[in-house]
Amino acid sequence: MAQLKTLVALFVILSAVQVSFGERSFNLTEPKARYFDLPQCCANSQDRHSGIQIIQPQPGFGQPFGVFCDQNYEGGGWTVIQNRYDGSVNFYRGWQQYEKGFGSMEGEFWLGLKKIHELTYSKKYELVVLMDDWEGNRAVARYSRFSVAGPEEKYTLKSVGNYTGTAGDSLSGQVGMKFSTLDVDNDTQKDGACAVKYQGAWWYSACHSSNLNGAYMRGTVPDFALMMCWKSFKGYYYGLKTSRMMIRAVK
Repeated sequence: MAQLKTLVALFVILSAVQVSFGERSFNLTEPKARYFDLPQCCANSQDRHSGIQIIQPQPGFGQPFGVFCDQNYEGGGWTVIQNRYDGSVNFYRGWQQYEKGFGSMEGEFWLGLKKIHELTYSKKYELVVLMDDWEGNRAVARYSRFSVAGPEEKYTLKSVGNYTGTAGDSLSGQVGMKFSTLDVDNDTQKDGACAVKYQGAWWYSACHSSNLNGAYMRGTVPDFALMMCWKSFKGYYYGLKTSRMMIRAVK
């Protein structure tokens, strides 16, 4: 009976995966039936190898989806929600794409606001942001309680908790802000749209102290704050080489 359940689950998962070419799609056309024996998050997974896995958040979320699990960093169990390292994927996009997610989970990608909300609503999560500059230095920003609201609240950054790390805190100031993209302006700046001015998509206020979905630029540049930056690490005139945002369920 157990073998039959496993075979049925595998068939359903394989039949649900949406395949596309070019920029690889990782979205799923999930059936309404609950999958058998799927982990709720990467931390619950019995597969301790890093890679793409199917998870089933709870409670009340009946649609499983694919995520990239990092099982190497500090004991593993991390779900990658953003990954950038070479500028191969354009992050200057509209609301629908940021809500749904884009890119390739085997490369650069944004998981999607809807999925990030479902994960952080179903359990308590911590956040870690790993950043590298072009001189070989790594900085880490870690937050104890990361939570994103749902679509009715425009995916507001509800909380980040307490900060620890080496990068400095350039995210707490965005708590309470709604998400903004080039075509949906939810920031608090009266003159213009932060997402357009700084070529990104983020929880902008008026405007930001971090812009990890900003333009991909190399090192020191004359342009102010429109690149992938973290103010307390390298300031507003430096484009980071890499950015990796990961969340992990905590007790």
